[in-house]
Amino acid sequence: MPRSLRARLLVAFLVVGAAALATVGVAVLLTGPAYFADAMGHMPGDPMGEAMATATQVAFTDAMRRALIAATLIAVATATVVSLLVAARLARPIIALARAAHRIAGGDYAERVPVGEPAELGELAISFNEMAVSLEDTERRRLQLVGDVAHELRTPLTTLDGYLEGLEDGVVAPSPETWRLLRTETARLTRMVNDLAELWRAEARQLPLHIDAVDIAAVAREVGEGFAGEARSRSIALELPAGALVATADRDRVAQIVSNYLSNALRHAPDGSRIRVSVARHGEQVRLSVADEGPGLAADQLEAVFERFYRVDPARSRAVGGSGIGLAIVRALAEAMAGQAWAESPGTGLGATFYLELPAG
Repeated sequence: MPRSLRARLLVAFLVVGAAALATVGVAVLLTGPAYFADAMGHMPGDPMGEAMATATQVAFTDAMRRALIAATLIAVATATVVSLLVAARLARPIIALARAAHRIAGGDYAERVPVGEPAELGELAISFNEMAVSLEDTERRRLQLVGDVAHELRTPLTTLDGYLEGLEDGVVAPSPETWRLLRTETARLTRMVNDLAELWRAEARQLPLHIDAVDIAAVAREVGEGFAGEARSRSIALELPAGALVATADRDRVAQIVSNYLSNALRHAPDGSRIRVSVARHGEQVRLSVADEGPGLAADQLEAVFERFYRVDPARSRAVGGSGIGLAIVRALAEAMAGQAWAESPGTGLGATFYLELPAG
């Protein structure tokens, strides 16, 4: 059996053609002489007529066999040419897909195939290109993550290395402040590694989730109480939702998202301003929002803030802020619970509102 698709298609077409020709030949040879005899007719009891009919019948059968042989040869030649063309036409896009898949397997994620084939082949090409786009995006994000992680780890590692070298050489005194600084840097590294691990598990849908009916307003109040002291110390009015509103979610993960939103809001809100946490029903969804009166976001920052290691203020130190992937974890957690997370802002200097939407319970 031939191994290439084109050869297999050719053989299949030829087998079908040969079967059709054989069927036609057998049918003609079996029924042709009888029809011919009926059409010619002869007088019974006439020896001369019977001899003429027999001779004519033999001549007709011989001519018919010759005609069938000639027709078969012509049909085979025609079928071979047509089969070659059709097989090549059918195999071409599939071969192109196979070659493109091979190049993608080799790391060329920008590979695409033409989308112009009809019906199933066209749908296959579209699906293949969508897969290639997804793989290219995944590879881009992987490379970006590696670069971001290397960049973010460099600063604390450099600090640790410098102080350890100073302690070893006796240049830096082993004072409580020195040990406190070293401890701070190691805690920063630990937090970053833990956040990265959680983000990876969330995006890979490998975080254990306990989905149940959850009172989102109660969770928001519970988490908000933990930030009330810091808000009061800065004269920030922290407004928490009243009543009850149930959604289908993981209570601990919702608390984690609300905590992240409030932490960001307090970090950017000016003293004496207001932070408002609201929960409302929108159709079949429950929407939680955390609004602040901070510096706000530009239009191009609304999506960027949910990317790993993105900083609204590039000059802000990680030691002052978080690990830089909190909002990326928020979005991954929201999507894992069949919800979504996003941000809105009227513009820079006008505050921002961060949303979490989950299926109503």
